Amino acid sequence: MLEKLFERSLWGSRFIIILAVVFGLIGAVLLFVVASFDIYETALYVINTYITHIHPEHFHEELVGGIIGAVDLYLIGVVMIIFSFGLYELFISDIDPAKDKDGCENQLLAVHSLDQLKDKISKVIVMVLVVGFFQKVGHTTYSGALDLLYLALSITAVAVGLYFLSKVGKSH
Repeated sequence: MLEKLFERSLWGSRFIIILAVVFGLIGAVLLFVVASFDIYETALYVINTYITHIHPEHFHEELVGGIIGAVDLYLIGVVMIIFSFGLYELFISDIDPAKDKDGCENQLLAVHSLDQLKDKISKVIVMVLVVGFFQKVGHTTYSGALDLLYLALSITAVAVGLYFLSKVGKSH
């Protein structure tokens, strides 16, 4: 009897995951709101620039930087959503509304193991890093041919990395 009580308590303790799920979703919503405000502020900056007919020296860099920064936040929000959905499906229950009328689940957010969750999150994190890389590249000044060679090599390395990342988990 004591063993059954302990096992039920142990099994019920998995509901502590709800905290990570709820706060992960709150974090995702906050990231989406902040990124949307960043896009809004960037749009106002563009509109004000064209209304005043004053073209700032680094206008394009600031415009692209603002948009890429927002995309970065959106991607991190996506990581939080995948994390929350995955934890919920692994520890609590399948998400019934994610299934279509035939009972087949949406493969976009379906998670059946911690390895699948890790793979989905890591791919989005790599995309966040790539976006961050290109944001830094846009704000870098190049003073010579060697700097441009380093830029070309780093872009090649990113491209090769993305190519191999796309091959992970696919069988031929």
